[in-house]
Amino acid sequence: MRLFIQFSYNGKNYHGWQKQPNALTVQEVLNGSLSTLLRTEIETMGAGRTDTGVHASQMFAHFDFDAKMPDDIVFKLNSILPNDIAVENVFEVKDSAHARFDALSRNYKYRISVKKNVFNVDSAFSLFKPLDIAKMQNACEILLKYKDFQCFSKSNTDVKTYNCRIIKAKWLKQNDEMIFEIKADRFLRNMVRAIVGTMVEIGMAKISEVDLHHIIKSKDRRKAGFSVPAHGLYLTEIEYPETIMKTRAQK
Repeated sequence: MRLFIQFSYNGKNYHGWQKQPNALTVQEVLNGSLSTLLRTEIETMGAGRTDTGVHASQMFAHFDFDAKMPDDIVFKLNSILPNDIAVENVFEVKDSAHARFDALSRNYKYRISVKKNVFNVDSAFSLFKPLDIAKMQNACEILLKYKDFQCFSKSNTDVKTYNCRIIKAKWLKQNDEMIFEIKADRFLRNMVRAIVGTMVEIGMAKISEVDLHHIIKSKDRRKAGFSVPAHGLYLTEIEYPETIMKTRAQK
């Protein structure tokens, strides 16, 4: 049977989600914990990959297991996993369900701290310069007009298309933080961090909203702004169609 696992993680100690040689990743740790608990080799397939240092408050992966699931699997998994990875749910889905390809949308948030705060140095990008949020909101509206975002993608990626359908993009001011939220059907590597860096430059009046049109049309990563640090980025929500569901499993 095919199962989905819903979990979260603090990415500070990991080289991203995807398993790779000579580097500790979230996928490697999750696979190991599942294999230990279920007493067979388990390989998960994630809904996507996050870069080194990026966090996820909601992430999904699928795996196959044909024996009876242990009682209290969520509790037992969390007892094995380190403190920076937490499982919220494990549930059965249709055999054809795929954590990556069936995802309808993904939502990210990026946190910028505009005031020195000793308690969020590892969870938000500290930037103590005035930012014009109105200009940055205007830039969000410009993003919604385009589909090709090659200018915000890492070079030498193996994607077949740079087209993404951005569903929502907005800035929020919460206490001493500015939070950028973006939702799309898919994202390119480094895309959100490059968008935020470009918007910060707009907010600091280094470039204008009009320049953003030219940057996107150029398809040139060198024309866009800097890539903001990974530790301020969070994958917060992944949406799936109800048609993938089979039965809701035990918690």
